[in-house]
Amino acid sequence: MDALNQTRVTEFVFLGLTDNWVLKVLFFMAFSAIYVLTLWGNILIMVTIIFTEHLHSPMYFFLSNLSFIDICHSSVTVPKMLEGLLLKRKTISFDNCIAQLFFLHLFACAEIFLLTIMAYDRYIAICTPLHYTTVMNMRVCIQLVIALWLGGTVHSLVQTFLTIRLPYCGPNIIDSYFCDVPPVIKLACTDIYLTGMLMVSNSGTISLACFLALVTSYTVILVSLRKQSAEGCWKALSTCSAHFMVVVLFFGPCIFIYTRPDTSFSFDKVVSVFYTVITPLLNPLIYSLRNEEVKSAIKHLRQRQVFFV
Repeated sequence: MDALNQTRVTEFVFLGLTDNWVLKVLFFMAFSAIYVLTLWGNILIMVTIIFTEHLHSPMYFFLSNLSFIDICHSSVTVPKMLEGLLLKRKTISFDNCIAQLFFLHLFACAEIFLLTIMAYDRYIAICTPLHYTTVMNMRVCIQLVIALWLGGTVHSLVQTFLTIRLPYCGPNIIDSYFCDVPPVIKLACTDIYLTGMLMVSNSGTISLACFLALVTSYTVILVSLRKQSAEGCWKALSTCSAHFMVVVLFFGPCIFIYTRPDTSFSFDKVVSVFYTVITPLLNPLIYSLRNEEVKSAIKHLRQRQVFFV
C-alpha cells in the first residue's frame, strides 16, 4: 500500500529515561532543582546586566542573550521530561512533537551561532583592542543577534521540513524523552537514508564547522596572549577559559548526536540530558562564579534591593 494511503500516526509515546520508580523520583527531584536553578540563574544574569551600566558592553550584551536562549532551550524539553517522570504512559501529539522539535533546533542553533559570535568578540577585544569599539559597536552587535536568530530559524525550518515530509504510519514509540530529528525519523514508513544524510549535512555540519571555527579563534587568542602583560594575559585567559568551557560542554554532545545519521547508542539519552538539561545551567554557574565583574554587580544590586533574594 502506498505510504500516503496508510494511517497517519497522531501521537508518539516516549520511553523516557527509566522505568524504575526509585530512579524516576530521584531524577525528578534532581532535574527539577536543576531547572529552577537554570531559570533563576539566567534571569539573575539578565537582570544584572540590564541594571548595571558598566556591564553595557558587547561581551555582556551577548551574555544576556545567551542567558535568554538557555532559558528557552531548557524550557522546550525539561518540563515535558519532568511530566513524563510522573506518568506511567508518556505521550505527545504529533503536532506538539513537531513544535517541540522546531523550537529545540531554533534555540540550539541560535546558541551555536551566539557562542561563535562571542568567540569573535573576544578575538577582536584581545587581538585588535584599538579597533574593538569601532568593530564591535552596538549597531553591529544588534545586527549579529538578528542574524543568528534568522540563521537559527532557517536551520529549524529545514529540520522540521525533513521530518514532516516523511510518512508515519506504524510504530510510534520514541526511545527518548523529547522529540528530535534522529529518533523521530526512525519511525517513518520509508527509507530514511537520504533524510539522515541531509540532517548530518545541516545540523552536523553547522555544529562541527562552528566548533572548529571556535577552536581556531581561541588558538589564535592564546598565541597572541604572549604579547600581553602578565595582568592582561591572566584576565584574558580567565575570560576565554570560561567561554571555551561552555563551548566544549555544549558542542561535544551536539557533534556526537548529529554527525551520525543511522547509528544510535544506549547512552544517547545520557548525552541528550547533558546538553538539554545540564548545559543551560553552566552559563550562570561559570559566568557568575568565575567573573568578578558579574559577582560585584550582583552584590551591588542586592544592596539596592533590585533582587528580593
